[in-house]
Amino acid sequence: MSDSNDTASPQIIIYGTTWCGFCHTEKQYLDSKHIPYIEKDIEADEAAYKELMEKTGGNYAGVPMTDIGGEMILGYDRPKIDAAIASHGIMPVAA
Repeated sequence: MSDSNDTASPQIIIYGTTWCGFCHTEKQYLDSKHIPYIEKDIEADEAAYKELMEKTGGNYAGVPMTDIGGEMILGYDRPKIDAAIASHGIMPVAA
């Protein structure tokens, strides 16, 4: 999945859980568009949970919670996700 232009970490982090259907759907959607992301399980990874709490000021409202270039999006909100990807200039990677 790495190419010469892909030197930085993905600008998208999905905070979710293994049982969250919308988390799985969002990952499938990003995969279909070849958009790179990092997924963090907030139940299995205490550091990921703490990181999410810091980013949201403790206002945890559910999963998925997606950080796109520093913009936090609650839930699988495709219009907001697409707009954030475009506004942050996140490009697909070669399949």
